[in-house]
Amino acid sequence: QVQLVESGGGLVQPGGSLRLSCAASGFPFSTYAMSWYRQAPGKEREWVARITTVGANADAVKGRFTISRDNAKNTVYLQMNSLKPEDTAVYYCNVKLRGSDYWGQGTQVTVSS
Repeated sequence: QVQLVESGGGLVQPGGSLRLSCAASGFPFSTYAMSWYRQAPGKEREWVARITTVGANADAVKGRFTISRDNAKNTVYLQMNSLKPEDTAVYYCNVKLRGSDYWGQGTQVTVSS
């Protein structure tokens, strides 16, 4: 079965950094693009970043976040820098395969002083 397990969230001060991890299993990881999404209370889940099978990536947070992957470890990462209070949300790992979306349980990121 497909499993995605996020970790690395926590409390960080504005301007700080955090690195999230997503451990994947149950599918051929290296042949699928991976994404990060986030959801704040009362808001819709929004796309954060995506990385292709060949390492090309894109983000929706003006260059402050960087997505990467380690195929040997079946893990995708999200490096978050210059964090702002508005980045506070539950962050989810995602993969789309066979026409279906799969999600992890999420990891909480709180940016506050």
